Amino acid sequence: MEKPKRLLALDVFRGLTIALMVIVNNPGSWDYVYPPLLHSHWNGCTPTDLVFPFFMFIMGSAMWYSFKKFNHSLSKPVVIKILRRTVVIFLIGLALNMYASFSIDLSHLRIMGVMSRIALGYGIAAFIVLGLRINYVKIATGVILLGYWAMLVFLGGDAPFSLEGNFVRAFDLFVLGANHLQGFEGVIFDQTGLLASLPSVGTVLLGYFAGRMIDKTKDHPAAVKKLLVYGAAGVILGKVWGLTFPINKLLWTSSYVVYTAGLAMVLLGVFLWVIDIKGYKKWTHPLKVFGMNPLFLYVFAEVLSITLQSRTVSSPSGGMIPLMEWLYSNIFQPFAGNLNGSLLYALSFGVICWLLGWAMYRKRIFIKI
Repeated sequence: MEKPKRLLALDVFRGLTIALMVIVNNPGSWDYVYPPLLHSHWNGCTPTDLVFPFFMFIMGSAMWYSFKKFNHSLSKPVVIKILRRTVVIFLIGLALNMYASFSIDLSHLRIMGVMSRIALGYGIAAFIVLGLRINYVKIATGVILLGYWAMLVFLGGDAPFSLEGNFVRAFDLFVLGANHLQGFEGVIFDQTGLLASLPSVGTVLLGYFAGRMIDKTKDHPAAVKKLLVYGAAGVILGKVWGLTFPINKLLWTSSYVVYTAGLAMVLLGVFLWVIDIKGYKKWTHPLKVFGMNPLFLYVFAEVLSITLQSRTVSSPSGGMIPLMEWLYSNIFQPFAGNLNGSLLYALSFGVICWLLGWAMYRKRIFIKI
């Protein structure tokens, strides 16, 4: 059994994505957020729209290294391990949705979410990469991305890429039902729905190819060159494909997959060059802290965020307001103003999560979900 070597660049990149996920999801006020920290309204891609696919990509890259100890093959213990992890992550997602709604009414429980998509992306991709030869994995990736494109184009309505007319919404409504979906812009449409989780598997697989390429390349400088070249090609291909198949995070379109994976390859190449080749590592510690307990810290951030939004305190006017709003209005906004106060709240929220991660890191506590 081969012991997988660990790339610090992967841990740092993973930590960066978790830190950004925590920060962009928790402004002091959604009325005051700098545009780069907001998601695109529909089509397009802001810096914030890169965070989730980057995490899925890095999860795929790490898969290559973690599966080396299984010789990249399926066995009964490996199948059980994959299924257990997939189910646990999915159930955590359901628990978060239940906590957010403060209800155990299963008839109206939201099924999907960020954790659910991570679970499906991990589980499906894991069985693909361990069950197929690498050439067939490449074919499967193409089939997923092209098949998803075909479904949206040929099975959608007159406006197949619109909020109301897309096939993703129709599929989720049919399979899960309206009671189990989130609303968006006054329309029943889950932003991390079921069908759109299929192309996210493609994101994980592209990350897997990147991890494999780094490991198979004789030296890291050559791997960096490949990452930059393939990454640039992915960005260009995604942009060109986006002319007819819009880059859209909410639909997780195939053009979005290729475009964001290309950017992830470029950034991974930069991290690999700076950290693992040049040896500039001192600055990486804060991000490494996030990267060593990524899902645990994300779940902690979600629980803390829901708690701050749901617990109420007395307002100066005599009514009750969420604790989050009170903190922003009474501490951060007076100190730094509307926009900067909202950003400072988000950064402070991130620091709280980091401090927990730092304490766990110092005690060598690493929770693998």
